[in-house]
Amino acid sequence: MDSTMASAGLLQTSLIWLAYAIAVVLGFVVSIITVLTWQTPHDRSAAVSTVSIFTLTALLATLLLLPVDIALVSSTADPLLGAKKDWATPARVDAILHTLKIVYYTLYSLDAVLCLIVIPFTYFWYEEYDEVEEEDGTASAATRLWRAAKYTLGFVFFVVIIFLIGFFVPAAGNGPGGHMDLDYFKRLLGANNGEKALAFAVGLLMTLGTLCYVVYTGSGLALLPVSLIKSAPSISAPQLSATTASALERNRELQRQLEMRSAGRPEGMSPKDRREMDALLREERTLVRRQRLAAEARGEGRGRLYHAWTKLLAVLRPLKLLGGLVLLLLALVIWVSMLITAIDKAANSLCKQRCGYILGHLNVFQPANWLLVTSARVFPLDYVLTALLVLFFFSSSITGLAAVGVRFLWVRLFQLRKGRTAPQGLLIAAVLLALMLLAVDYAVAMLVAPQYATYGTQTFCLDSSPAGCRDHRDMIRPCSEALREPAAKDVCTPTVASTFLNRVALAWPVFGGAAFWAQFAFLAVFLVVFVTSLFRAPRLDLAAIDEEAEVDEEEEGLLASTGRRFGATWGDISGRARQEDREGYGAVGGRNGAEASGSRV
Repeated sequence: MDSTMASAGLLQTSLIWLAYAIAVVLGFVVSIITVLTWQTPHDRSAAVSTVSIFTLTALLATLLLLPVDIALVSSTADPLLGAKKDWATPARVDAILHTLKIVYYTLYSLDAVLCLIVIPFTYFWYEEYDEVEEEDGTASAATRLWRAAKYTLGFVFFVVIIFLIGFFVPAAGNGPGGHMDLDYFKRLLGANNGEKALAFAVGLLMTLGTLCYVVYTGSGLALLPVSLIKSAPSISAPQLSATTASALERNRELQRQLEMRSAGRPEGMSPKDRREMDALLREERTLVRRQRLAAEARGEGRGRLYHAWTKLLAVLRPLKLLGGLVLLLLALVIWVSMLITAIDKAANSLCKQRCGYILGHLNVFQPANWLLVTSARVFPLDYVLTALLVLFFFSSSITGLAAVGVRFLWVRLFQLRKGRTAPQGLLIAAVLLALMLLAVDYAVAMLVAPQYATYGTQTFCLDSSPAGCRDHRDMIRPCSEALREPAAKDVCTPTVASTFLNRVALAWPVFGGAAFWAQFAFLAVFLVVFVTSLFRAPRLDLAAIDEEAEVDEEEEGLLASTGRRFGATWGDISGRARQEDREGYGAVGGRNGAEASGSRV
């Protein structure tokens, strides 16, 4: 019987880890698609792409570990009886928690190494590339490697200093007034110096990430659903074609008037007319590009497969609208839940600022926490919802990065756009996402669903008789941090993530307080961006369209010139020109003559 129970527990935990492995593999695929979609096609670097994909995969793996943590802890108890399952002996529970700690510490350490060492090294490695030295043959891989490593050593030194400070400086929770009577808080304070040093490092990085989280995730959480609801084709082909044709006709009419005005002058156009003509010619080239984009958007010159794809997207557009409405409802539920929890923490925290506003238990109804606990009745709906919740925060962070851009104060350094993101922008965005990851973990575990994220679906029974709560279901209570009952101590096992985050807040209250009060700024940013985007009509960004068209035109010119160079090389080798080259020469002459004499006809 015992072996059967043990096998059942092992099978359940193994299935949870298998689901996590599948989710990480899918995250790897999503990371590849994301990087290849966002990076610019004409300025790619294999090192930058590899590091960016690996970093995004590591971040997704870290985020998706929270649902696994909750699922494993919840699997050890029977919520209908308020007792541990027969196979969940203290040794088995300790083994599960030990495995979780190893995976958590490994992933957090990997994220820190990527953020503070690997990505800076890759950034400097890419910056040290000199095309002139490469062509001259004077570039040396060893020299480039040393230059990149030299700049990266500063970040390594910074990491070592942070760890040493956290290792030797006494934690604030051990000082006067830091004593707590509850067993839960005693366990938090019972950490060794290595764990306190890691808590200090994570707390410092979490504080830095909270600044990015407030700006990027706060705005992205509001913009992502609204952008799906108010989405429209990036180019309104009929409207763009009509307005461009009208503007192009007016432009060419003005050019004809200038030519006619200077037709009888021996000296030709006046300097003023020449400047005006040059401006009109530049405007004409821009309008011609817009016409080409409008034609491409209408599908001119494309095959049936492309037209079928555009029609499929048009058919699926209502589903996109429905998805936007669902995400909008979810964002509002998250916002209300975070506001309720933040007010509850500020008013009813057990130790206020001395422990980073840790809340013993929820004192008011909280919709997100109730939804997750209620959905646990349908296995494994609550774990799926938790995974979707953390992915929603992650997607919102990316949306905020794309909308706001990589900035230093008010100066925009890099803009994140599909097919237009520079390699440096990808690396910096990965660093910002790594920092925001810590703040997102804190927000989900401490404010969105604090009770569920700490104990999952675990409950305990107030009846100490051998029969327990089999016939007294009214005596079953949910687990929480502030419980003193011996039964709660025996049954309730907190998640590893909540334990570590509460240890950061308790050992270093300055980090816990900063992360807590920043949530009100996050809520304010969400509200302002949401109200603004709700009443702001979507508009066509012609400047961005013109820039993209110009870049595409330059790339097409480079490809065409490359083809001509290969053709010239083959002609030199074979001793004769190809037929299409001879025809092209005449066509080029004809085109040049037409452009010189009157391409505006």
